[in-house]
Amino acid sequence: MIPMRSPILALVCAAAALVLPACSTSRSAGSAATSPNKLLAQEQSAGWRLLFNGRTTAGWRAFGKPAFPAQGWIVEDGWLKHVAKGGGGDIITGEKFTDFELTWTWRVAPGANSGLKYFIDEARGAAIGHEYQLIDDALHPDALIGPKRQTASLYDALAPTSHPLRPAGEVNTSRVIVRGAHVEHWLNGVKVLAYDLGSAGMLAAKAQSKFKKEAKWGTKFATPILLQDHGDEVWFRDIKIRPLR
Repeated sequence: MIPMRSPILALVCAAAALVLPACSTSRSAGSAATSPNKLLAQEQSAGWRLLFNGRTTAGWRAFGKPAFPAQGWIVEDGWLKHVAKGGGGDIITGEKFTDFELTWTWRVAPGANSGLKYFIDEARGAAIGHEYQLIDDALHPDALIGPKRQTASLYDALAPTSHPLRPAGEVNTSRVIVRGAHVEHWLNGVKVLAYDLGSAGMLAAKAQSKFKKEAKWGTKFATPILLQDHGDEVWFRDIKIRPLR
């Protein structure tokens, strides 16, 4: 029986030898195309830029300060990470943006809370702005208050209309688009929230939020991008922006 199978085995092995290298090459090419903190050629042509290169904190500084925090925030395995109870405070980009499309990849530790903010004015003295909430919806007490404080919400003002969230510890992707008065929040490829600055709906949402007495909240101006230190462990990478002309 064994001699009769040998030619068949030889053919199978020969076929595998031809196919496997091709599969390996294809996987390698795919991995290179999706390497973290890299821009594809078509992204560069479309005007995308990296806000984090995966190696250094260049382009970022502490909110209200000229330098990057000496503690709390680290670069680890291609992630911009905030260490739990590490201090350091919020960090912002040195550059400001007006109309833009912003994407990033993130994950939070179980029970953790953070956020990405825009329409931030340092002259206020506090990091008050529009916050794309990033949180463990299942465990953090703030998220349990309701959908206006859950992931992808406009924090405390507008709730997402759907919830394609992967649980704490897993990787999610998010997007914010600001074009004119129109703003969108996306989560894992799904548009989950949209609003228009100055609209009746937006004014009503503000009036019912903790920002109702903040004169500049709900208005548009050139803004840095802010990553929040809420005292918890959170990771960011693939932070990319495309200014919209």
